[in-house]
Amino acid sequence: MNRIKDYIHEGKVDAALGLCRKTDTPAARMVEKGISRLGRPMTDVTSAVENVGNIEIAFLEKGLPILATTAAGAPMIGFLGTVTGMVKAFMSMAGEGANVDVTSLSTGIYEALVTTVGGLVVGIIAMFAYNYLTTLIKGVINKMEMRIMEFMDILNEPAA
Repeated sequence: MNRIKDYIHEGKVDAALGLCRKTDTPAARMVEKGISRLGRPMTDVTSAVENVGNIEIAFLEKGLPILATTAAGAPMIGFLGTVTGMVKAFMSMAGEGANVDVTSLSTGIYEALVTTVGGLVVGIIAMFAYNYLTTLIKGVINKMEMRIMEFMDILNEPAA
């Protein structure tokens, strides 16, 4: 931002744009859009920067709904397997009457436990991944906001 500030105050708008284009970050793309709107009213600059910011945030968050759905849905699918496994165990028990064989019961219970474990493992991993990624994204968004505040301050301060 110091170099951007120097370029803008020196009237080197092309150099400032070039620096933004070389820097592959969401904040640099937002500043680039703001620089490209220099000379227009501040509301136009602010609006253009906000629009790019919204696009960048949407890009950062694009896979999160799938991950959140997996985190919530995997335990439910595991629970469904638990129920079907227990249904099989009880159906086996009902079919055998008084001569219940432990082997026939254990097949259904085994299915119930395996599906429960599978659903929980997938759900837990997806939940941790989702929380980790959302924390990283919040950090990027905070940095974007700070850089844009710096940029807007540069535009609003008098030239030295």
